[in-house]
Amino acid sequence: MSRPVTLFTIQWGDLSLEEICRLGKQMGYEGLELSAAHLDMKKAATDEEYVKEVKEMLAKYGLNCWAISNHLAGQCVVDSIEWAYDPRLDGFAPADCTGNPEKIQAWAIDEMKATAHAAKAMGVDTVTFFMGSPIWKFWYSFPQTSEEMVEEAFQTVKKLWSPIMDEFDACGVKLALEVHPTEIAFDYWSTKKLMDVFENRKTLGINFDPSHLIWQGLDPAVFILDFADKIYHVHVKDAKLNLNGRNGILGSHITFGNQRRGWNFVSPGHGDVDFDNIIRALNQIGYDGPLSIEWEDSGMERVFGGTEACEFTKKINFSPSNVAFDDAIKNK
Repeated sequence: MSRPVTLFTIQWGDLSLEEICRLGKQMGYEGLELSAAHLDMKKAATDEEYVKEVKEMLAKYGLNCWAISNHLAGQCVVDSIEWAYDPRLDGFAPADCTGNPEKIQAWAIDEMKATAHAAKAMGVDTVTFFMGSPIWKFWYSFPQTSEEMVEEAFQTVKKLWSPIMDEFDACGVKLALEVHPTEIAFDYWSTKKLMDVFENRKTLGINFDPSHLIWQGLDPAVFILDFADKIYHVHVKDAKLNLNGRNGILGSHITFGNQRRGWNFVSPGHGDVDFDNIIRALNQIGYDGPLSIEWEDSGMERVFGGTEACEFTKKINFSPSNVAFDDAIKNK
C-alpha cells in the first residue's frame, strides 16, 4: 500500500534526533512524525540552515517526514486561561513561565504560530496537535455544568484559536486535532460541535486515534466514515479493555500499565481496536496519508514493541480492491 508507516516521536523524546532516526530506521519505519521534542519550532520557522540539517539527518537514514506535532504547546493555549488554569501545564511550558498562566498562554500562542511556519519550512502540510479545554474538569456535570458554560467554552476556544488558524492558512498548513480526553473534542458529539462552532473551517481537521475512542464505547470505523472529509492524519494506537468487575473505565487514578485499570494503552495488535475494519474505512474514504504509530505500552520493552508495531502496521496496510470480487463470474 502507498500509505507510509511512520513513528510519532513524542514518546521517544529522551533520544536525540540522530538517535531516533537511527532507531526508527532500524525498527523498519519509512518516516518520522517529528514532535517538538525533536524539532525546534521557532528555529525551524526562521533558520533555513537548521531545517536543512534536520532534513539531511532524516535523509541520512532514508526517512521522510509527512507531518509534525506540537501537542504540548497546543494544550497550553486554552488550559492557561485564568479561570481554567491547570498547574500541570508548568511541565509543558519553559521554566520561566512556571506559575504564570498569562505568560504560558503568550508562549503557547507564539509557539503554535511558529509551528505553522516550521511546517511550511519542512515541506509538510499537516500539524497534529491538542487544543485544550476550559471545561474538561466539568465533564461529569456535578456540580451542574450549564449549557451556557459549555457554549462559552467552545466560543473561548474559537476566539483563541482563530488567529492561530489564520497563520496556518497563510502558510498553507492544516491542523489535525487528536480527539482525546482533556480536549474540547473528546468523543463523537463534542467533535461534531467543535466543527460546527468553527463553521467547518477547512484548516481544522482530525488526527484520528482509535485508542481514545474504544474505551468510551465508540466505533472508530463509524467515526472515520462520518468525519471522512476531516481525517487529515492517522495514529495507529491500541488499547485493551480489562473490565473484570472490579476495574472501571475511569482508571481509578491508577498509573497506566497497571492491571487494576479498566483499560490500558498497548502495542498495536495487542488490544481491542479492530484495525482491519479501520483500514477498510480508510480505504473507503480514500485516505492515503501516513499511518503514524504512537507507541505507548508500559508493559512492553519499547524497541521490541516499536519494531513489532511497525511490522504489524505494514501487514494490515492493504489497498482497496480495484475490482469487485464477483466480476469474473458475471455472465458475458
